[in-house]
This record gives sequence, C-alpha cells and structure tokens, in this order.
Amino acid sequence: MPLDPREERAYRLVVGLAGARSDQLAEVAGTTTSDAADLLARLHAKGLVSRRPGGEPEFVALPPEVALATTLLRQQESLDAARQLVSSLSDEYRAASRRRDAHAAVEVVVGSRVLRDTLRGLQDSATSEILWFCRANPLAMAGSENLEEEAALRRGVRYRAVYERALVEAPGELDGILEAVGWGEEARVTPTLPVRLAVVDRSTAVCPLTYDGDRAVGEPSAAVIGRGQLLDALLALFEGCWERATPLVGEVDGAAAATAGAPEAVTEAGDAVTAQDRTVLSLVVAGLPDKSISSQLRVSRRTVQRRLTRLMTIAGVDTRTALAYQAARRGWV
Repeated sequence: MPLDPREERAYRLVVGLAGARSDQLAEVAGTTTSDAADLLARLHAKGLVSRRPGGEPEFVALPPEVALATTLLRQQESLDAARQLVSSLSDEYRAASRRRDAHAAVEVVVGSRVLRDTLRGLQDSATSEILWFCRANPLAMAGSENLEEEAALRRGVRYRAVYERALVEAPGELDGILEAVGWGEEARVTPTLPVRLAVVDRSTAVCPLTYDGDRAVGEPSAAVIGRGQLLDALLALFEGCWERATPLVGEVDGAAAATAGAPEAVTEAGDAVTAQDRTVLSLVVAGLPDKSISSQLRVSRRTVQRRLTRLMTIAGVDTRTALAYQAARRGWV
C-alpha cells in the first residue's frame, strides 16, 4: 500500500491543520511528539508533505495525486506483469495437460453391438446438432435401425446427413431417407464419401476404423473422438463435403406422396413443380441414372423421362445439364 493506516490518518490531520509541527500533530493525534515526528518524516519521504522554511520544522500537505500517481503506476505495471505471467503459465499447463491426457481424447470401441449402443447413446444425449456421413453397406447400424433420429429431431436437434450415391441407389433405401427428410433431416448426396462418420454437438465424433474388406475378419471397431485437433479436422472434412454435395428433396411419405404429385412450387408461367418433380430433379443432379430413379420411386423409366422433358420445357432448356442449373437457380432443389 502507498500509505499504512497511521500514515493515512496523519496525512488527513495535516490537511485539516493546514500545516503542523510535530507537537501539534501529537496533540490532535493523541500520540507522543517523537511518534508524530516520525510520521511527518515518513510522509515527507513519500512526497505527501513539505517542510516550510524557517526555524522549527513545520509541515504542510501536498496534493496526493502527484506523490501517489507514480506509486500506483508501478503497482499497475506489477499487476499487469503478474497477469501476463499467470496467462503464460496457464497456456503451458493446458498444453502439458493435452499432451498428458492425449490418450483420453480417443477411445476405441469394438463390436457391432457396442458401436450401435454408442451411436444411440450419443443421439439420445444430443442437444443441438448431429452430422452424418452415410456410406453404402452400413457397418453397424442401417438407416432403418436408427430409431433415435425422429425423437431427436422432434426435440429440436438439427440433423445434416451426406449420403453416398451407392447407398441411395440401394433397394428400399430412398424411402427411408425421404421419410427422415420429412421429419426434418437435411440430406445431401455425393458420389463417394471418404469415411463413415457421426458427430454429435460438435464435441464428440464416432469414426469406424474397419475397412469394408475386413468385415469377414472380425468385429468392427471405431474411434470415439473428443475435443481436439482431430475432431476439428473431421468437422472441416464434413463441412467441405456438405458444401459440394447435392441437396435431396422429399416429403414425409416418400414415394407415395411423390406419386400423388402435390404441387409444391409454381413457376412464373403458372406451371406446377410437384414434390415428385423436385425429388426426381435432386436425384438427377446427384448423378443417379434413370433406371435407379425409376426403381427407387417405383415408376417406369418412361415416366421419369417424361417428367424431365416437362421440366426442361418449363425451364426453357433442352439439356439435362441446363435443367440442373435452372433447378438450382430457381430453388427447385
């Protein structure tokens, strides 16, 4: 402290006296003359009083700002230095902790049942968002077995899923995907995916470690990954694939709703673009051949081709490439 309590009281008394000798200060302070003289000497040393010229020593108070500003500045500098030291030591501690606890950032689980239970438990605990990379030939849990998704969507969890094209082409898969889209899932399709992946609340990822060719060798294994640079890399990988993938459009009841052909968008010319049209367009843009589209939607290939011809007429184009461009520009997919 710049002043101890006795020095502070003595300074206040000198201010009130407009000047004081040691005997005068001793009288008002209720102390001895020698003690008062010592207090005045200490105040003088700290620049808070000055001695009047003359015979017997008499002291007058000086403005405290001048005397104490330098002391306070030094203390502030010392405090700033202490803060910087604490920050530096904290950074070193966290870095050492990450190195020391690196083994805890990744946990390996083995077995289809354990992997399914892990995925289900993470979905049940999700509060904000779940990200999926869905490759063909699911390793531990098919889409139809994922009973936790609908409940999570209903409580406000956002689902974003990127599907490998081969999975969408597999018999019966599109109906399940469109059903999930009807619940609120955001689905996109890409030709291939580098890995299988699930990320929950951007804090925990599950990434299978087993190659497809190793399925016959033994139980599948997966890494459960916590916060860290590895998780950051997987999040960046997902966002990159998401941006490049093609949106998949559908309704709750999948092919049945598509067959009904309920209008969903109307062009400037008044031509209706139905939910079925949008589903067909999204599959075409995703690269599925007409045969796969007709099979998935349970309509003839000629029906698919007629729909595309009609859409090209509405869009005023004569090629599928141009139709895909117009569909994206007009918000049909």
